[in-house]
Amino acid sequence: MSVSHVISSRRTGDETEGRILRYTLSERVHHWLGAFTYCYCLITGLAFWSPYMFWLAALVGGGPTARFWHPWLGLAFTLSMFWMYKMWRRDMLTTDADRRWSRVMKYYVENEDEKLPPVGRFNYGQKLFFWLMFYGVILLLISGIGLWFVESIPWSLRWLRYLAVTVHVVAALATIGGFIIHVYMGTAMVRGGFTSIIRGEVSTVWAKTHHRLWYEQITKGTSAQK
Repeated sequence: MSVSHVISSRRTGDETEGRILRYTLSERVHHWLGAFTYCYCLITGLAFWSPYMFWLAALVGGGPTARFWHPWLGLAFTLSMFWMYKMWRRDMLTTDADRRWSRVMKYYVENEDEKLPPVGRFNYGQKLFFWLMFYGVILLLISGIGLWFVESIPWSLRWLRYLAVTVHVVAALATIGGFIIHVYMGTAMVRGGFTSIIRGEVSTVWAKTHHRLWYEQITKGTSAQK
């Protein structure tokens, strides 16, 4: 990152208030592409999983439509996830600051951020979610291809069919759990987190409160120029 992430600032007394670019347009587009395609696959996948949930297929055009688009939107989600990996893989590496943060993660859950040690651009919980989705989509892709072309698997190898179903369901349930927590934490627990992935920017106060090491990293160049 560069100091260009500092969008604007104004001085009030001894404090400088301003806005900082947290997510670029490309990052936001791929995030929302992944979110929408995942939600579509979630709805249709639950409809296929249980007859009690088949009514969900009506929300996306009915059973045949859902059956046709589910694998294609799954591929779109996979591509968006791989692209996010390309953009964020370095940011998602675990650091010593993350390890310190993970030992007191309970304060994050209890919404007592003032007791947490400083972290970089993403905290340890966000990194866990990212890797859960990344490895989860790989399992979903491999098992999904097996289910997509299940008739090509000879009956003598029917164990592959059963394995594909099991892996697909387990991976889906794991990502669903992570997805629910991610949405809850980003909307209800951390104010400003949801709007940042829409507008792309956060306040300097928000950055210093939730991601102080990242804030210091992107603003030290500006301070050096003053």
